[in-house]
Amino acid sequence: MQTIDIVVIVLYLLCSAWLGLRLSGRQRDIKDYFIGDRRLPWWAVCLSVVATETSALTVISVPGIAYLGDVTFLQVAVGYLIGRIVVAFLLLPRYYRGEMTTAYAYLGLRFGRGMQATASVTFLFTRLLADGVRLFAAAIPMKIVLDSFGLGVSYFAIIAVMGAVTILYTLVGGIRAVVWVDVLQMGLYVLGGIVALVVITVNLDVNFLSVAAEEGKTRFLDLTSDPVSSPYATVTAVLGGALLSTASHGADQIIVQRLLGCRSLRDAQKAVIVSGVVVFAQFALFLTVGLALYSYFERATIERLGMSTSDELFPVFIAEGLPPGLSGLLLAGIIAAAMSTLSSSLSALSSSSMSDLYQRFSRRTLSDGEALRLSRLFTLGWGLVFIVAAAMFTGTDNPVVELGLSVASITYGGLLGAFFLGLWVRRARQADAAVAFTVAVATMAWLFLFAPGLVGFTWYTAIGSAITVGLGALLSLRHRDEAPEIETAERPSPLEEERP
Repeated sequence: MQTIDIVVIVLYLLCSAWLGLRLSGRQRDIKDYFIGDRRLPWWAVCLSVVATETSALTVISVPGIAYLGDVTFLQVAVGYLIGRIVVAFLLLPRYYRGEMTTAYAYLGLRFGRGMQATASVTFLFTRLLADGVRLFAAAIPMKIVLDSFGLGVSYFAIIAVMGAVTILYTLVGGIRAVVWVDVLQMGLYVLGGIVALVVITVNLDVNFLSVAAEEGKTRFLDLTSDPVSSPYATVTAVLGGALLSTASHGADQIIVQRLLGCRSLRDAQKAVIVSGVVVFAQFALFLTVGLALYSYFERATIERLGMSTSDELFPVFIAEGLPPGLSGLLLAGIIAAAMSTLSSSLSALSSSSMSDLYQRFSRRTLSDGEALRLSRLFTLGWGLVFIVAAAMFTGTDNPVVELGLSVASITYGGLLGAFFLGLWVRRARQADAAVAFTVAVATMAWLFLFAPGLVGFTWYTAIGSAITVGLGALLSLRHRDEAPEIETAERPSPLEEERP
């Protein structure tokens, strides 16, 4: 690495912030601030969804999965596509008919404000941890670069700088700035992956695909592993990926918020389905990079290379194997990709805090200007909390992509299960849903913290959903009447009004 790489990284961070502010436009109210007044093109929303859910995790961690194992991780992407199709045709029509605008708003109308608040707070906590992992992931290559200059900057300092830049353009520009910067940043790191693959291939004396095939690394289907404990057994990966995608894209405000920004239901359906195809192609690209790195590093183990985790493989190649300037630009793309995820989370957390919590429980009537200012304060507050949360993961030895998916899956099952409980079990009431949801989340947290190898992380969402629906249905049998207790609907917030 040379000084020009550091200069490129700094300039790119400054340009990202400037561009986000430039493209944001003027925000009139919180509907404009949070969902772009529903005027965002579907293809931009599609790419923004992909950048948000994968970003730096894909770039950094997925190559390491192929390096150490094979490409069976792609089975998860097949499940992702199936889950998106379910969201497109089962859930999105309800959003655009006005029956529900977020899963949390629906739970509030179906069960009561208490359940809506419980789901919203759970989302806030889960998103904080899951995207804290993503922000930490982007700090890995940056630390490698700075260490090569002998600067010895801590992870926390790197995270703080990235967080500050992201907070700036999200605070001012809202969802419109977030989406358009996502599009550009995703284009950069995908292009970077292609360039890296070309450079590796040109510098190899062997066909890396042949080497990978000899080692059994090109295996796509895993029909022999234990489907309970192995996350990439075919049934586990596809079914788990489908349920995880259904939950993340149908019950997670960070994705739902973008889909609500589309101009029509048809546009939203195209955005979510095509995003599944793009995610599959993106996973395939970076898994292929991992196979190429296996030949580049001459089949060496992580320990022999002097690395602590497989997440360092691709960043080390970027720092040492790419020409000056190009390596800096690729690293900037990885950092910016994580910033895009952080900005998406900040916008979603702020909107959920404002719509699901403050406006539901506060007795105050705010003007458009006051609501917008308060929303920006929520954005600032969550941004500061994110910086602290990301620093919590600096000691992990697991691939960060698996860690991020595992953390998110702790509560995804409970959220999706509560949603299905409200749709399918008419007897269920707020107490039933709350107890079932709490038991599901507690069970998944126990599995994650105390029995991480007992069940593959791809099963987490399925188990959580089954516990919530099953226990909620059993508890509902104690009610003689079939009519659910539904809290009287209050006047919807500006984000919950049906589109004319």
